Order: sequence, then structure tokens, then C-alpha cells
Amino acid sequence: MKRFRRHGQESQRDRLKQELFQFNKTVEHGFPHQPSALGYSPSLQLLAIGNRSGAIKLYGAPGVEFMGLHDENAAVTQVHFLPHQVELVTLLDDNSLHMWTLRAHKGLSELLEIGRFMLTGPPGAPPSVTRVTAVLAHSSGELLLLGTEGGHVFIVEVPGFRELEERNISLDQVASSVPDDYIGRRNLEHVEALQENPVNPNQVVIGYGRGLMVIWDLEKQCAIQHIPATQQLESVWWTEDGSYILSSHSDGSYCRWMVGAEDVNEEEEKSDIPYGHFPCKAISKIVQLPTEEGPPFLLFSGGMPRASYGDRHCITVIHSKTQVALDFTSRIIDFFAIRAGPQHTGDPSALVVLVEEELVVIDLQTEGWPVIQTPYLVPLHSSAITCSHHISAIPLKLWERVIAAGDLQNTHYSKKPWPITGGKNLAADPPQRDLLLTGHEDGTVCFWDASGVCLYPMYKLSTAGVFHTDADPNDNMNQGTEGEWPPFRKVGCFDPYSDDPRLGIQKIHLCKYSGYLTVAGTAGQILVLELNDEAAEQTVEAKVVDLLQGQEGFRWKGHTRLDVREEPVLFPPGFQPFAVVQCQPPAVVTALTLHSEWKLVAFGTSHGFGLYDYQQKNNVLIKCTLNPSDQLAMEGPLSRVKSIKKSLRQSFRRIRRSRVSLRKHHVNNALQDANARLEAELAEMELAPVQRKIEARSSDDSFTGLVRTLYFADTFLSDSSHNSPSLWAGTNGGSVFAYMLRLPPVEHRADEPVTAQPAKEIQLMHRAPVVGIVVLDGHGAPLPEPLEVAHDLARSPDMQGSHHLLVISEEQFKVFTLPKVSAKMKLKLTAMDGSRVRRVGVAWFGSSRSEDYGESGLLVLTNQGDVHVVSLPGVKMQVQYPCIRREDVSGIASCVFTKHGQGFYLISPSEFERFSLSTRFVVEPRCLVEVPLHPGTSNQRRPLRDGASSAHGAARRVMEHALLNDESEYSETEERMY
Repeated sequence: MKRFRRHGQESQRDRLKQELFQFNKTVEHGFPHQPSALGYSPSLQLLAIGNRSGAIKLYGAPGVEFMGLHDENAAVTQVHFLPHQVELVTLLDDNSLHMWTLRAHKGLSELLEIGRFMLTGPPGAPPSVTRVTAVLAHSSGELLLLGTEGGHVFIVEVPGFRELEERNISLDQVASSVPDDYIGRRNLEHVEALQENPVNPNQVVIGYGRGLMVIWDLEKQCAIQHIPATQQLESVWWTEDGSYILSSHSDGSYCRWMVGAEDVNEEEEKSDIPYGHFPCKAISKIVQLPTEEGPPFLLFSGGMPRASYGDRHCITVIHSKTQVALDFTSRIIDFFAIRAGPQHTGDPSALVVLVEEELVVIDLQTEGWPVIQTPYLVPLHSSAITCSHHISAIPLKLWERVIAAGDLQNTHYSKKPWPITGGKNLAADPPQRDLLLTGHEDGTVCFWDASGVCLYPMYKLSTAGVFHTDADPNDNMNQGTEGEWPPFRKVGCFDPYSDDPRLGIQKIHLCKYSGYLTVAGTAGQILVLELNDEAAEQTVEAKVVDLLQGQEGFRWKGHTRLDVREEPVLFPPGFQPFAVVQCQPPAVVTALTLHSEWKLVAFGTSHGFGLYDYQQKNNVLIKCTLNPSDQLAMEGPLSRVKSIKKSLRQSFRRIRRSRVSLRKHHVNNALQDANARLEAELAEMELAPVQRKIEARSSDDSFTGLVRTLYFADTFLSDSSHNSPSLWAGTNGGSVFAYMLRLPPVEHRADEPVTAQPAKEIQLMHRAPVVGIVVLDGHGAPLPEPLEVAHDLARSPDMQGSHHLLVISEEQFKVFTLPKVSAKMKLKLTAMDGSRVRRVGVAWFGSSRSEDYGESGLLVLTNQGDVHVVSLPGVKMQVQYPCIRREDVSGIASCVFTKHGQGFYLISPSEFERFSLSTRFVVEPRCLVEVPLHPGTSNQRRPLRDGASSAHGAARRVMEHALLNDESEYSETEERMY
């Protein structure tokens, strides 16, 4: 009977787990790492970016995002949308072509790969014959023209990737049509460019590397004109009226050629070198777009004078008498222009530029051509990310104040709406307002709206102004000098260079109820800030804290501290610092927490921890945790090379000592060793599989005094009937310190001092680093956040039942009773496979079936990259999922959990991966892209096709019908066909 009851309870628990927990990687935030290709569909209004690792990402209106990944680990070199279709083609650097489509499924679109293709040449032909260098997606939507390194042009039917051999344009065909006097019939080289005549789709221009351009008639299959340019060709552009072809060249020049029935002589070439006759860099791409009234826009990349400005990454925009060289922050990948009007044939409205580290969009309709702020693809790494902090359920008042402060920083942006508007965002409005704060190497803290799919920038705080640094805050890098030539204008926000690495932000803690913020940095600086809606000029008071407490024999070998400005500083609206605590030695701050109700900030470094009263601006507590053997703690990060050498020496010495002792006692102790091994194996067998033995650590290990976690709690320390405020600290050496705090009454809070006295000290037997501390109330629930109860957003903690202390070390979870601090239960994380706890957080998991039911749990990330949920208060393992590759050490170190079972971690310096373990709280793209309806499919706009065209057209109509109507009958056979 008991067995059946237990089985029923287990199955009920399994059902409950399914209601509470589900692991999903939901969306990637930020800018794609190492982008390599750019594409755009005017009809879909979708942007596509491919990168060097084989990922392809599509973006439309904010919230409309798709991602695909090629099976091949090869860079995406080109992306082309098929005109007026929902398909796109990618070319990889392994010479493979891939067809992707946006297929509707259950009312939502998904990006699927539906075909792949690789050109095959005749037997024995060199690889260059079929190495694709240029791709043209024909306006019919049914042909791809592939130019190759060998000079041939292959014509392929899409989306089925069927080569039309009889339509191919061989190098011999082209060479036979070129006059003999074209510079001795030299080698034409590879196909550099392919462009279609905008007014006659039967004509394409083939541009060869040596400069020759040939206009080819696809219907008649013959050359109708050749353009004998003599400079190395970089790109080709056919003007909208079909009357001119522009070519850009490797010497920084561009030429304008008239399209006519007769061949153009070289003397008729109209050449222009925009930036003078000194040697210039190549113009890699050129575009000319007409305007309804007035001269056209001319846009080109490159062309800078090689000696003076060869290191600049520029796109020049020329319109009428205005010329600007947009100077970007990193190498230009590609660019395109968006045109106004329902058919996208009006005046150019925006210039979209993909550079290596960011996406920049320029408003071409507003005077001065300002930048349009991007709602996604924002470079999170404009300065390197050093830490993250997530806050859930932000009150509306704080949210609006942060937005208002951010708006004042963004007055230089264009007021025009975001110009890429494809697709429909079908996701429901976020249930709450969430903030993600990122700390950066240059001392800035960025506030991001993390409520939905788009990680949107809200506000940026800079702490550099508090300190004396080499940077001049009045420097303005964005404006060129009047009359300067070339007429440079800096654009983009990527700026990875920090003036002083000591400014780097290491820890952040924000109270969403009071508006108090504390940030801590690399040089032991802790700033306390308050949100102010008005600008204020004030002096920031600094307090120095000596964490060594007079201990002798230690000499700090690391960096010096930052000097706080003594004169008043003008701070803009937003978060303004009013107090600075400076730790001595100025080591990296490793732990930080804030209690806004008590007006206290606790901080820790590798030398100890302190407590600061930011209302009275006084130190309350200073505790040195430095072990006499912790010499490494005195070296700082800039002396880490010495530390590595020292640790290597120590390791080799330990190995030598162990080998010597083994040889010495091998014979005498062979029997004892065998018995000891047998006993150890038996002991291990008796333990549960998830609770294997934990190896004790030596107290001589380095950094044992480093403070890993700090925690405020109102709980029972002295006896079970009197609760009091307390501060808890956990160290790298497995020690836990508890201090009882005495807070004066509210009416005397500004006058009487806060005091702290030692109450408890726990030393974990295995000395594993303490990474988390949680106090559970009488009901076993974690204590609420400061001011959470006062704002009626949490129930008051149960102070009648006994409280429990949960200490999370790298290797186990241990529950103690309070106030006696006696061990009650524990859960060991396996030590056999090297698992160690790296990140931990308390989260609330709501049921997917019942709005009223939910459970608190402990989110855990290990050094193996697995995420676990541990139940509270019973500390039992609930679920385990693989999340991050174990080799991705930086990704594991960057992980941050949310209060509702989600998490973020860096998958590259510029991208966060978002994941969820909750069934109720999931943020993911839910969007639909419909097949565009267009009039341009009449017979006169298409080149002549062979007999297969009717079958192909029928197949495409089946596919389009399925896409539009979300037909599940879209079979595997049809999918293979495409």
C-alpha cells in the first residue's frame, strides 16, 4: 500500500514539475558577433545579417526576429532575398549555397532551410571554375545568376537549385564578343559584379575583375555592349532609368558609362576621383538613387586618401552641394539605402550601414542627416561588459523617471521612426517591466529594457566624472572641423578603449522601490547614487576604509586608487553620486549589497568586508578576512602574471613532494593503502549518486579571505523570540560571519549611530567557497526584499515559526536552524565529475495551469554549464538541464538569473543568450511574415524560360498557398523539392 502511495506521490510531483519547469533558450539580445554579410528585402522590409560562425538572423519591426544556423561551420559571405518572395539565399565561404524560407506554422512564421546546392564543374576542371564570387537574384524571383572565379556565369533555377546549363554564360562566349583591340585580349579574371537592368530584366551587366563590363541579353544569349574600363573593378551600379552604369575601382575612382546600342570607347569614360589625385583606397561599393525633385543621392564606401586617412572606415554621401564622409567606428561590412513610398521607389529615406561592431542607420530626410536610434542590434559591448544585474517588476514611477533621464541623453538622435518595419509582432505585451543593468570597463552602467524580445537602451550612467582621469569630459569627437577635407563626421557608439581600467564596474545593486543605486569598481571604489530628475552640482564625499585593520607584513602590489574630485561636479539628471567609499588596499570589489530601508551598503574585497551608513555617511563595520598565507590577495589583477608563475611553482613542488613520499612509503604502506582505498570505495557506494564525497580543501589555498557573498536579513540571532537586523558574509575559504545590527528608532536615525556586533561564525568543514546565503522564514519562504512588504508587493515574513539559514557553497547546500546554527539537512553536489556551483539565485516559479499556484526555488548554474532547480525549503534537486558549454568559462561567469526563473549569459562579447526555466515566464519572438502581393509578375518582365517553367511555377504556387494558409499538408516531398 505504501509503495502505491509513494508511486502516486512521485507521479503527482512529476506532473507538478511539468507545470512549473521547462527549459528553453528563447532569444539572443545584442549585436551578432563577427558579422560578415548583409541583405535587405524592400518588399518584406526585412534585414538579414550573416556571421562568420554560420548564423543567419532576420530583423523587421521591433519584436520581429528570426534566427537560423547552417550545419556547416563556415562564414556567411553573401545574403540575397528573392525579390517579392519569402525566400532568401545564403552563400558560405565553403562555396555552398543555401535556400531559406519563412514558413507559417500555427499562425507564426519560422525560418527554415529548405535546400542546399554546390556548383559542379566538368571533370578535371580546377575549383576556380565553380568558385562563386558574385550572386544576382533576378527580379523574376525564379533565377539566380552565379558569377565565378573562373569568369563563368551559371544560371540556376530557384528555389529548386536546378542548373540551366543551356543558359550558362561561359568565359569563351564573352571573350569572343570582346574586340581584339581590348588591351591584347588579356585575361578577364573573375566575375566581380552582376547587376540587372532596372527597366529591362532581360539585360544584365557582368563586371570582370580587370575592369571589363559586358551587357548580356539573357533572352538572345549574346553580348550587346561592352564597356572597356582599364582599372581594377570593385562594384557596379545600374541607374534606375537604365541609361547609365556606374563602376567603382581600386584606385579610388568611379566612372559613369552611357548605356547604348554601340560600344563605349575608353575616351568616353567619365572618371572622377572624389578625394583628389593622391593615391586613394578602393571604392568598394557605389550606389546612386534618384530623388523626385533635385539631384540624385550618391553613396560610396572607401575612396579615402591612402597615406593620410587609409585607416578610416568611411561612407561618403553626396547630395546637391552637400558632401559628408561618415566616419565609422569599425570596418564596413556592407550598406544599403531604404526608399520611401508604398512601393519603395520614392526618395532615399535612410542609409543602413553594417560595420563590424554595430549597425548604424542614418536619416537622409532630415537636415544634417542624424542617426536613428536602433531598437535592437545595439552594441552591448560599446565598452566591454564587466558585470550584469537584473531587476524584475520595476514600479512605473521609477521606470518613467529612468526613461525621462535617458531621453535627455538622446536629443542628438533623429525623431523619425525606425525605418525597418517588416512582419507583425504577435507577442503579448510583457506582463511586467524588467531592467537589465550592465557594468562596463569605462566606468559606465547601461540600463536596458529587458521586458520583451528587444533589449532596448533606456539610460546610460557614467561614473568617470567623479574621479580625476586623463580623459577630458569636454572632448567632442562627433563633430568635424569646419572646412576640413575630407568632410569627416564621426558616427556610431562603439568605443572599446577605456581611459583608465580602474574605472571598470564590477558589482551593481539597485533598489527599485527607493531609487538608490550602488556600484563598485576595479579599484575598490563604491559609489552610492540617488535618482534625481534635475541636474545638480555637488561635491561627492569620499570615505576611506582600511580593510587590513593595521595588519603588518602586507604590501599592496597592485594598482593605485582613483582620486575623487574635491571640487563640485555638475551631474546631469538621472542617477547622481552623493557618497564614495574607497577600500584600502584598492582591490576589486567582489561582493556588494544594499538595504535601502536601513540605509546601509555592505561591500567586500579579497581582504575583508565593510558596512557603510549612507544616511550618516559613516563606516559602521570593518572586518579583515585576510589569511596570513594570502599573499596573492596583495598583488591585484595587474600582478596576475606573477601569481600564475607562483601557483605553477607551488603545483610542481606539491607533485614532487607527493612522488617522493610515495616512493619512500610504498613498500611499508602498500597494505594500509589497499585497505584505505577499499574503505573509501565502500563509503562512496553508500552515498546517493548525486551526493558523492566532497574533498576537503586546505586552509592554505589562495584567496581564502576573499568575500564572495553578502546578505542582509531580519532574523533570529541571539534567541528565538527576538529578531533583529543582521549582516551575513561568506568567504572563499568556507567561512560565514554573522553580525547583529542595532538600528536607532526612525526619529533618531539621522543622529544616533548604527552599531554592529559579532554574533555567529560558521566554518564549513570542506572549506569550499560560500557563493550564496539565504534566510528562510517560518513557512520556509525566502525573506522578502527591502521595502517590498512596505509597498504591498510581498507578504510579511512569518516570524512565529523558526527561521533557517541556507548556506550555498560551491559543493553543497546546507540548512542550519536559527538561532542555534545547528545543521539540519544538506544536499551535496557531486564532486566526482568536477561540478561546482558558479551562480545561484532565488526565483519564483508560477504554474502554467493555475494562476494562484507557484513555488520558490533555488536556481543554480555549475561549472559544467548545467542549470539546476533546487526546492525550498527541502533542498531537493528538482530538474537539471544542460545550458552552457562547459568550455565557455566566460559565458558561465557572465550568467545572471532573474526572480522569475529566467537567465542571461554572454555567448560573445556583444550578445546575451536569454533562457527560461519557467513555464509561465517566457520571453520569445512570436511573429508572422506574409508573402508580399506584387503586380510585377507579368510575362513581359520575365526572361524567356524553358519548358520546366510551368511546372516550377505550379510548384511555387503550391508552396505560396501553403505559406499563406499555414497548411500542414506542406509535405516532406515538397520540402525536399525546394
